[in-house]
This record gives sequence, structure tokens and C-alpha cells, in this order.
Amino acid sequence: MLEQITQLQSQAVSDLESVADLDGLERFRVAYLGNKGSVKQLMASLKSVPTEQKPEFGKRANELRQALESEYKQRKQSFGDDGQRQTGPAVDVTEPGTAADLGRPHVVTQTIDGLLEVFGRMGFGVATGPEVEDEYHNFVALNIPAEHPARDPLDNFYLQEPASAGGAVADLPGGAQLLRSQTSTVQIRVMETTPPPVRIVSVGRVYRPDEHDATHYSMFHQIEGLYVDRNVSMVDLKTTLIQFAHAYFGAEAEVRLRPSYFPFTEPSAELDIKMQVKDRWDWVELGGCGMVDPNVFEAVGYDPEQWSGFAFGLGVERIAMRKHGISDIRWLFENDVRFLKQF
Repeated sequence: MLEQITQLQSQAVSDLESVADLDGLERFRVAYLGNKGSVKQLMASLKSVPTEQKPEFGKRANELRQALESEYKQRKQSFGDDGQRQTGPAVDVTEPGTAADLGRPHVVTQTIDGLLEVFGRMGFGVATGPEVEDEYHNFVALNIPAEHPARDPLDNFYLQEPASAGGAVADLPGGAQLLRSQTSTVQIRVMETTPPPVRIVSVGRVYRPDEHDATHYSMFHQIEGLYVDRNVSMVDLKTTLIQFAHAYFGAEAEVRLRPSYFPFTEPSAELDIKMQVKDRWDWVELGGCGMVDPNVFEAVGYDPEQWSGFAFGLGVERIAMRKHGISDIRWLFENDVRFLKQF
């Protein structure tokens, strides 16, 4: 009985080697591996095998079935689309290679790169600072008093409870630490270590505990500009913003300033840009700006009688949304490749 398995294996190998096309391969499968094939009949004959030979017979019969199935699959893969057996390599090495898909920068990164390129051409350097800040740099030096609602624990990500809320932070030189709520903190750090004149932009992540919706997110990016020199005026500020708008959004872009209030600038304004929204042109708010408050200069050791300057802050996501017609800020952070590969 064991000799029967050896003979069947030898015959199957010989028949498989002579197969020349897919039709012949199918005939082989039916003859040996089909429901009525030789291997099935061999397994069915196990009941007539002497008891002492049954373990060995069953083992070898099962090994034969597995070997023939593996050989059948390999031989099937060796045939081309025309049903003929391939004698050469499966891959044509003379064909040009397929370039790897390396992806592309995120739309927010693209926007940041574009903004830095525009402001770089206007003579602004780039400064960075820590995302974990202290109360002094995030509020005090920016002329934001302790009672100001912007310092409320409900509106910030504090890492220690601030003194205004009963926290014990006497051992912290700058007060309680928190995730920065604005990149204006970088402006303070630059002015603390750099004598005027200063012309920089700072860009990075900021954090506010906003409820997520189409226009709000608890983490977003800001780019802020600072220019300090002698005799800087609102004319310089508006001229800079107009040049930025034309360079980034196109020559048809218009800019306007609306009176507003910020603790660290005086006078202050909201920056609007007129651009196409769907099928019409409308004014869209991009951020805030103004002349640096003298109290901010005094906090960093600048003489406000000699130096003046302006500052502006723009939301990077807001710029990206306006430029590309994106209606929901959450789409920028869901990382859906189907959405992101459009940009």
C-alpha cells in the first residue's frame, strides 16, 4: 500500500512536468486533486489498509496531497495572460522602474512654507520659541493683567494651577506654566535678547480649549510678525500687510483694517482681506494687528520714546482654508489622504 503512494507521486510529477498550457494544468488538477481524483481515492482507501500501516499511510498520503497542491499553484503562476507557460523571468527587467510615491507636505505645512517665503522676501527673519510657556511671557509681558479674562483657567491649558486661581506657584519664576495660547510669546523672548531694530516672524502651534467645530480647534497654528525701529507707524503696518496680501493671494486682493482692541497693541485693528468666497467676493477676517503698546517695550527693556513698532498675528489654518476653499478646519487634522492629496 505504501508503494502505491510512491508510484502515484512519481506519475503525478511526470504529468505535471509535461503540462504546456492552462487547459492541461486544469486537466491535471481534476485528475489528481479533484473530488474524484487519484489523491481523493487514495485517501478513501485508508480504510482497507492494515491497522499497523494506517498511521504511516495517512501521513504520507497527506504529504503527497500538500506537495501536489503546492506544485500546482506554483505552476499556475508560471503561465502568462495568454495561457502559455513563461520560460523567461516573471519581471521584465528592461522596463522602466515605477517611481515610489513619496507623498507631499501637509496643506498646513505648505501654507507655512508659503508665508515664510513671502515674509522672507520682505526682510523678516524667522524666530521660534517653546510651546510650554510661563505666565510672564504668555500674559504679563504682553500687558495682559491678572484679572483679564484671557488668563482664565477655563480658557487655557495650565500645567500648574495659577496664582489667580489659588495655586501655589511662588517657586516658579515666571508663574504657572501652560501651553502657549499665542505665538506673541516668541516676540517677547526675541526682544529680551535682541537690541532693536528687530524684524521677525514667529510661527508655530498654539493651544486653546475651544470646542471643536467647523471653525475652531483646540490646537492650531499662528504666524506673528514684529517690526521695531525708529519712527515706525501704522502706514508701515498697512503697507506691509498689503504687500503680503498681493504676494500671497494675488494682485486683486484688497486689505482693510477695522478698529479693535488688544492689550499688547495700541492702536489695534482687525485685518480683513477681500477675496472670492464661493461665487462672490467678500471681506474675510485673517487676524489682528496694531502698534506695539509702550508697556510691552518697557517690559523687555526697550525705550518707547526712542523705538516704535508694529505687530500682527494671522491664523495659518484660516489662511489655508480661505486660499483653498476649505469649509471645515477639522478636515485639516483628520489625516484623510483622500482629502489631503488634493493639495
